[in-house]
Amino acid sequence: MDAVIPDRIIEQGTLTSDSTRTSVEVRIPWYRALPASCIAGASLTVDGATAPAETLRWEMNGKTFTFAEMVDDTEQWWFPLDSAVLSGEVALAPAAEHEVTVGLTLYIPYIVIGDREVLHIEERDTKTMTLAREVAA
Repeated sequence: MDAVIPDRIIEQGTLTSDSTRTSVEVRIPWYRALPASCIAGASLTVDGATAPAETLRWEMNGKTFTFAEMVDDTEQWWFPLDSAVLSGEVALAPAAEHEVTVGLTLYIPYIVIGDREVLHIEERDTKTMTLAREVAA
């Protein structure tokens, strides 16, 4: 099953970086809100360099999480009108434009596809972006 808006995962104009961490705002590629526990994983690649999985952080509702911290979290929700921030340790090379790729894996808890199994979607979006701003480390 395809997501509703996979080409709009990355919010254009939101690429930020300090000397080691880079972040981008992302939108949910689904038409309904999902609890944090359904955000199974993500990847962040900039100019061909992928942020190590252990450095990835997810920020939503003003709080920052590792993906391990979200596994059982049903208190925090990602809504279709809200952007989340995905960040990771990947340095930007000096360039006017950067190719940014975000991959997302989401579980859709209300679409049961088998015994004790729900639908999961894996979506990817790539955008060419300029650095919106550099932040202090």
